[in-house]
Amino acid sequence: MPIFDFLSGQFIDVIEWTDDTRDTMVWRFERHGHEIKYGAKLTVREGQTAVFIHEGQLADVFTPGLYMLETNNMPILTSLQHWDHGFKSPFKSEIYFVNTNRFTDLKWGTKNPIMLRDPEFGPTRIRAYGTYTVKVADAARFMIEIVGTDGEFTTDEVTFQIRNIIVQEFSRAIAGAGIPVLDMAANTGDVGKLVAGAISETITAYGLTLPELYIENISLPPEVEKALDTRTSRGITGNLDEHLKYKAAEALASQGSGAGQAMGMGMGAGLGMQMGGMMGGSWGAAPQAQPAAAPAAAPPPPPVEHVWHIAENGQTKGPFSKASLGRMASAGELTRETLVWTQGQDGWMKAEDVSELAQLFTVLPPPPPPPPPAG
Repeated sequence: MPIFDFLSGQFIDVIEWTDDTRDTMVWRFERHGHEIKYGAKLTVREGQTAVFIHEGQLADVFTPGLYMLETNNMPILTSLQHWDHGFKSPFKSEIYFVNTNRFTDLKWGTKNPIMLRDPEFGPTRIRAYGTYTVKVADAARFMIEIVGTDGEFTTDEVTFQIRNIIVQEFSRAIAGAGIPVLDMAANTGDVGKLVAGAISETITAYGLTLPELYIENISLPPEVEKALDTRTSRGITGNLDEHLKYKAAEALASQGSGAGQAMGMGMGAGLGMQMGGMMGGSWGAAPQAQPAAAPAAAPPPPPVEHVWHIAENGQTKGPFSKASLGRMASAGELTRETLVWTQGQDGWMKAEDVSELAQLFTVLPPPPPPPPPAG
């Protein structure tokens, strides 16, 4: 190589980084021997931070801007300052570009169900998943605590640890919030902010921050969801006895008018044959064999008896059957103003407002008349 070309290479150097991968957090500027030339131009774009590592130690951090590396105040020694080494400096510096933009649409989720105590269902399990955003807030700390000497550090290398932290803090926050499972969908925003705040305290030590965390879904185990759907269906159908009667009548009607007429004709023919046999017997004729009667339709299942809970002085008592409530009403322990609740009922109601219990008070004997005046 001509000496002029070699000297020109020592004076001309441009240090910059453009990235289109959307998942690279740190990239090391590669130079032969990691040499930084005197007078080099360092371009740090918006959304980037440049970190100088000199002889294994963090030397300086450059925010967005254009810099001329020509001052001896920085820990950079060029080959021009060491002629005895033949233009090859033994002092080497590395430049790492840190992406300070937000990395969005990162996924998180619970591997195993989270145990919690629900005020309505008791001990239960839930699963949750969503997305979050991570951002490098302190490039120097991030390089020291996480990256090290990795020349190309991507989000995949840190998101696993962040997901574990999210699940841990989510479990802690959801268990301590005391929010009923049925109300969690309406409070996912508040829970997300609570979890993000708790996580930020942990990942700040890594030089990171968590600007956003979203909870897309909170679900119950399949068997619990099935039981909840059954309970909801019972609440929608209302009176179970009336519902069963309606379904039985609907099933008969679905057979069609022709089937109904045939059934009526069959019943009439059977009744006529039975009367004919009775008349033949009375006239001394030998009785004829009667055809087998059609099996009677099975009655519908009995209605499910409700059990009731009573609220007194901020405490819940029960469950009580309707017969027990009748005895309590007779003894004066249950009044019209007593708050009661049963499955399928929308909140607590006064006993007199519940049609099934209102009759307990109508059959009570009237109070005795006032006693006659003395004397």
